[in-house]
Amino acid sequence: MPPTPNLALRIATLPRDTNHYGTIFGGVILSYVDQAGFIEARKHGAHRWVTAAMDRVEFKSPVHVGDVVNLYTHTVKTGTKSVTVQVEVEAERFTTGERVPVTSATMVMVSVDDQGKPIPFKSPATV
Repeated sequence: MPPTPNLALRIATLPRDTNHYGTIFGGVILSYVDQAGFIEARKHGAHRWVTAAMDRVEFKSPVHVGDVVNLYTHTVKTGTKSVTVQVEVEAERFTTGERVPVTSATMVMVSVDDQGKPIPFKSPATV
């Protein structure tokens, strides 16, 4: 049975985030994915966490101005200095409330010291 995802972020989209087609830039969504991955990783230790990898991201549905974007996370795997996080993204349509899948990504987040060197995330907090 897969782990229960946690609501990591919930964001109302704004006109400033749109491309010339009137939909939200993919890069804006990727920024939210990165933030959600950080929030999940922080559960494993109060450290500086950096994104080491993000797998292929395919957009299934556009996000429109006024939609609410929900990002759900869960930890897939832990190492010594890294955690693998699954992020699922959905859009809650402004006009209907319908929830549609937008994208998903698997990310590797690494805990680092103030010099950027990977450290065990079970070590004492660094921030």
